[in-house]
Amino acid sequence: MIMSPARVWRERGSRLRLEGSRCKKCGKMFYPPKPSCPYCSSLETERIELPRKGKVISWTIEYTVPEGYRAEAPLVIALIELDNGVKVLSALTDVEPDKVYDGMEVEAVLRILWVEGAEGLIVYGIKFVPIQ
Repeated sequence: MIMSPARVWRERGSRLRLEGSRCKKCGKMFYPPKPSCPYCSSLETERIELPRKGKVISWTIEYTVPEGYRAEAPLVIALIELDNGVKVLSALTDVEPDKVYDGMEVEAVLRILWVEGAEGLIVYGIKFVPIQ
């Protein structure tokens, strides 16, 4: 994925702080943040910081991964329900694939997602780790 330093800077809020949106009209919360509500189409949304803890409700294991992620294979990708009910799709880290289970409690952490191009731009983002 080609990503400019300017784009990394613009998206830093949702990437680094686990931000979502809340609709001022219907009150629904969602992730990732959007300028319009996916439930009622209202343009009145506000950014909110989402809880950092949740539990795994579904997951998959990717054995064939894109170039740039091969050192991390297999990847565990999980659907996580945060403590406030918002669902987030994210990678799990610091856990063996055969140790993941429904209801596993996890917490968001900041990790390197990838290194971009010959310049070595490091792109950070949220991944989830099991709560011990």
